[in-house]
Amino acid sequence: MDYHLNLPLKQDEVKKLKVGDIIYVTGTIFTARDEAHHIMLESKNISFDPSKMGLFHCGPLMKKDKSKWKVVSAGPTTSSRMEIFEDKFIEKFKISLIIGKGGMGKKTKKALQKYICVYTSYTGGAGALAAEKVEDVKGVYWLDELGMPEAVWIFNVKEFGPLVVAMDSNNNSIYDNINK
Repeated sequence: MDYHLNLPLKQDEVKKLKVGDIIYVTGTIFTARDEAHHIMLESKNISFDPSKMGLFHCGPLMKKDKSKWKVVSAGPTTSSRMEIFEDKFIEKFKISLIIGKGGMGKKTKKALQKYICVYTSYTGGAGALAAEKVEDVKGVYWLDELGMPEAVWIFNVKEFGPLVVAMDSNNNSIYDNINK
């Protein structure tokens, strides 16, 4: 099935999503790779609310145009690198949507089910296409400390996708199916 959804996702929306569904999301997403995950998990306070956004495993290429940032390319990064702490991240920040590529492991799969979240896959190599769906850059965090690809970027997106539901909140995984 195809779905056009607004962020933040409601639990009943997440629960109805099944492996193989195609979704397009409108709303706010934030990027976070390895180092950003680490910083956010260790932080007592952060000045944005991840629970109201989708998490995008992405190290975007950005360009400063006068006083505003513009996304040049925003392709997904390999999600499996975040497996070591993604379950804790889902628990702490109550996110309901992850966008990445390549899949996640058993710990994340359990957390998706326990905390009602889905992992979606975006096509690698389509970073310029993804950039076209970013309407506005709302903010950036830890740019000086982490550099452009590892910083947390907050994007307003419209009809961002297509995203394939690769791991759902019902303990199903397209990667398990492929391995069988």
